[in-house]
Amino acid sequence: MAELSLDDATLWYDSCGDGSPLVFVHGGWQNGRAWQPQVDRFDSTHRPITLDVRGHGNTGVTDVDEYSIDLFTDDLEALLDHLDLEEPVLCGLSLGSMVVQNYLDRHPDRAAGAILGGAVRSMPPVELPPGAKPLLSPMPALTASLSMTGPEATFRSMLTSIRATTGQRWLSVEPEVRETAMEAVGEVDSAEYRKIFNALYRFDPPELSHVETPTLVVHGDQEAPPVKRQSREIAAEVEDGAWLELENSGHLVNQDRPTAFNEAAAAFLEERGY
Repeated sequence: MAELSLDDATLWYDSCGDGSPLVFVHGGWQNGRAWQPQVDRFDSTHRPITLDVRGHGNTGVTDVDEYSIDLFTDDLEALLDHLDLEEPVLCGLSLGSMVVQNYLDRHPDRAAGAILGGAVRSMPPVELPPGAKPLLSPMPALTASLSMTGPEATFRSMLTSIRATTGQRWLSVEPEVRETAMEAVGEVDSAEYRKIFNALYRFDPPELSHVETPTLVVHGDQEAPPVKRQSREIAAEVEDGAWLELENSGHLVNQDRPTAFNEAAAAFLEERGY
């Protein structure tokens, strides 16, 4: 892996291949390895680049008291500038999809394309009355849970609540994928976990009708229904959007159905001569 030194952090990223760049941004409490099936598929035809977002993976703890999707997007911009990438295809999963949406809002026509997996516009993925979020904040309960049980148990508790509410397996339908994801969660520092959650919770999704970037949104059939709805909204809102649902897959759709996801991504890239 390589390092990008910023004033308040050192970001870790990985790059391989020599073709057109595909920049991958992982989901919350995961790391760049979450995109390994896509790196393996495209490293002979493109240039896959994975980033460990602040608080995650090898980047880990950074000297910032509060995280935000805006800050994560600033970091993505810094990486693109550092690597001198002018028209990459940006691929985001979950939290990463928020970062990519934010980037597209700032730069509606700068990326060559966007591929979003498990795409969400807000956390929770439901519309709340104006001004209600601060009053309904789960941060006190989250802080207590992290203090008592740590990140992995806190995350498992969240999964249990989602399954009880939706009846879906949600995160992943594959036990091995699920356990690998849990291992990544266990690597996250408790304070960083809280900062990441707060960034997700406070994110105010941008309106994307001005975005000209071709965008493919992919979700699994075991995805939580509110997330499916938001995925369709994203695909419908951008000027050139499409959505795809893959069977037998959950939120980590790129890992549950790597071959199908890769085929869809390859077709998307080929259609655009990328």
